[in-house]
Amino acid sequence: MPRRSSTRYFRNRSAHDLPPVPVRAQAQPGVDSTEAEPGGMTRRRAIASGAIAALLLMLVLSVRWVGQPERVAGLILGELGQSLGLEITSSGSSQYRLRGSPMLLVRDLDVREPGASTALLTAERVYLSLPWSTIRERGADLTVQRVELDAPQLDLAALQRWRATRPPAVEVRIPTLQDGLEIVRGRVIGDGWSIDGLMLSLPFLAPDAAVKAHLVARLRSGQTTAPLDLRVALTRPSFDAGLGAVGTATVATASWRMPMRLKLGGRLHDGDDGLGLDRFRIGAHARYIAGQSQSPFVYGLAGQLRFREGRLTIAPLGLAVRGRDTIPTLDARGAFAWQGDIALDLDGALARWPQAWPALPPPIGQSSSALPFVLGYRGSANLAGDTALQLRRDATRFDGRFQLPDVLAWIDAAAGGTPLPPIDGRLTTPSLEISGATLQGVEITFEDSPEVGG
Repeated sequence: MPRRSSTRYFRNRSAHDLPPVPVRAQAQPGVDSTEAEPGGMTRRRAIASGAIAALLLMLVLSVRWVGQPERVAGLILGELGQSLGLEITSSGSSQYRLRGSPMLLVRDLDVREPGASTALLTAERVYLSLPWSTIRERGADLTVQRVELDAPQLDLAALQRWRATRPPAVEVRIPTLQDGLEIVRGRVIGDGWSIDGLMLSLPFLAPDAAVKAHLVARLRSGQTTAPLDLRVALTRPSFDAGLGAVGTATVATASWRMPMRLKLGGRLHDGDDGLGLDRFRIGAHARYIAGQSQSPFVYGLAGQLRFREGRLTIAPLGLAVRGRDTIPTLDARGAFAWQGDIALDLDGALARWPQAWPALPPPIGQSSSALPFVLGYRGSANLAGDTALQLRRDATRFDGRFQLPDVLAWIDAAAGGTPLPPIDGRLTTPSLEISGATLQGVEITFEDSPEVGG
């Protein structure tokens, strides 16, 4: 009975009227009794708090690490270098941005083979911007927003040594450059020559789209320079694409210069015999300027152009020149090579003896026959080296050697100077008329000796 009345009492009271009931935990098998104690709860909270603190500490350290652009740049450049078999470092200040389009900027870039004393590529500044989609695709999508290089310097010999160590590429993937490529103050170092002041503007690049670019540079070989300004176009960014260019160039030495407006074209080539152009052709309107004299002419050149191991060749080569004044009209075939110095071999014919040259004595000068010639030049790019020449007209033959600047100066001063050209050689002819006398079986030896006591 008391039990039933007690039950009714609890049913008639609300939960707020109940007195607090002490609870004592019961130990369970396999459970540490301390975990069930209030002290155990405190320990678990302490462990959780410690884990959270450690996580926060790691987060703070990570933020501080990511907040140091040099570390981020070093990680990215290190990964890139490892994939290419190169040491890629940056000793200057770096920047990066993750908001919007991710961007990385590094300064004082140095790229070289491990342990090499010569850098393959250096640059004062490299800027790279690419969309998040490229990062998420991890290289499956090669879309880049923009690339900029300030004062890059490329060493061709070091580049060729590195290329020789790389496995043959199965496929060359062309990236998409949405906002293009910009190079300023670039330099290319070759064997005995260089390209300075290189500026390249490429507004857009895509694997299947035509390419248009603006190129400004100065070619230097010894004391000879050739500044050029070209508008370049490719049918597509591929090693078998068609190439065309129009613009201006000027070959200049200490004694003469030759400005020209030119057009060139061909098809890109990349093979075991080097990089180059198949069906290479160039045409130009030019002027030869020495002192106060100017000689306009046009020329066309065609052949197979190759560049390998620092040597530029055009072989076979076809050449046509249509000149006035001191520049002859000629057609020839041969070969050209350049690696610091020039090697040129031509076999052709002068259409006629230029009127500005000193007149040939009769009967040689009275003939209207073409003058077949064989020419060989070995020397510097200013054409001051030795030129070997074989020249024929009918039964008359000349074999000699000369320096072109001396001969051109002699032609300019022929009216008041020495009647004999500054050449070494021998002339043979069946007959020769001098001062009204006819000489038979003539053989003349020329010797270009310096004046004595003069």
